[in-house]
Amino acid sequence: SFFAGAPVLNTKQNTATGGLRMNLPVGTIVEASLNAIQVETNSSFAFLNPQYTAFGSLSLRQPLLGGFFVSAQKNVDKSDMELEAAKARYDQEVLSISTQVEQTYWDLYAAERDYAVQKLTRDRAKAFLKETETRAKTGLVGPNQVANARTFLAEQEVLLLDREEQLDRLSDQLSSLIGMRPDTGKSRFISVDAPPDDFPIEEVDVLVGKALQKNLGIQAAKADVEARRALSKAAFWEALPRADLVGSLGGNGLAGTAQEVIFNNDTLLTTRAGTYGDAMRQTLKREFPTWSLGLELTIPIGLRSGLGERDRLDAEVVIAEQREIQLTRILEEQVRASYRELFNGKRRLKATREGVEAAQEQVRIGLIEFQNGRSTAFELVRLGADFAIAQQRYSQALVRSAKAAANLRQLTSGAYTTTRL
Repeated sequence: SFFAGAPVLNTKQNTATGGLRMNLPVGTIVEASLNAIQVETNSSFAFLNPQYTAFGSLSLRQPLLGGFFVSAQKNVDKSDMELEAAKARYDQEVLSISTQVEQTYWDLYAAERDYAVQKLTRDRAKAFLKETETRAKTGLVGPNQVANARTFLAEQEVLLLDREEQLDRLSDQLSSLIGMRPDTGKSRFISVDAPPDDFPIEEVDVLVGKALQKNLGIQAAKADVEARRALSKAAFWEALPRADLVGSLGGNGLAGTAQEVIFNNDTLLTTRAGTYGDAMRQTLKREFPTWSLGLELTIPIGLRSGLGERDRLDAEVVIAEQREIQLTRILEEQVRASYRELFNGKRRLKATREGVEAAQEQVRIGLIEFQNGRSTAFELVRLGADFAIAQQRYSQALVRSAKAAANLRQLTSGAYTTTRL
């Protein structure tokens, strides 16, 4: 074409774009942009070659029916609530680990005591077998009594191995919780403190109230509810038709290297010239201004999408609330159960101690009767087993109150304290 300005038209264009966008808490979107274009061509009809074109604008969009700050702030509120929930769960997990360490320590104490009792029972079984074999040689007892003594000894040997393995397992568990191994040359940890037997007892309803108020897990659940509610509140506004106020202010700039254009017998020359910087200054000074102002209205058909999303988010709020209620009920059950263990601790300890004393007396009397021929080895074996069981119950009673107190401290997130004022 004659108007192409060259037999083969070659054009080279470079474009640069920059800008800044800001979302304000009230939902306003402010955007500033600046664009520049450089064009080089071999067309003889180009008045500017190269040509520098610049244009910039400052635009604003303000939602009128999108909930203003409610819709714009929803993700911020949701994130803040989720952060609060995560911090609460972290702190609660720290308390849980501390409680688990303490309870494992008391289990280790009880296991050590059970191991010592089992070792004593095994040693007694050995001595009893030796005495039974001696009495059998003299004809005082029959071979069935020796067999009973050997069976009893074998059972105690197996139980001793079980106790030892349980002791090692609890030591390994404690090692994993505290992140360190026993000192060199030692195969397991050894407890050095005995569990206290006196704890302050508060009213159970007071403890439940403290737990419901202070428990970090419940606080995290409440934060989850608020996070879901922030989205649900915004969804109400977002379900409405969208109306946005839009406006902009801008400017254009034009510069370049002027060249003569010959058309027929006329020689033409533009009055415009300048560098890239001149085009930018024209834009910023708005020598060629532009502006716009208007209202954008978007009405979804039937509002079905927005209303459906609102119903879905409302359901998530209900689910989060039910989870909170479930955690609250479980927490109250756990507090009441730990309170009962702590409340009955002294009586349980007294009863098991009396049981140990009675079982020990039975063994003593049974041994005398066996030596006098008034009792059999089978009856003495049964008394020895009863004595071991009584000792185990006493060991559990010793640590049960301490573990219950530690559990109450965890459930109340530290509100329950064992320190008396």
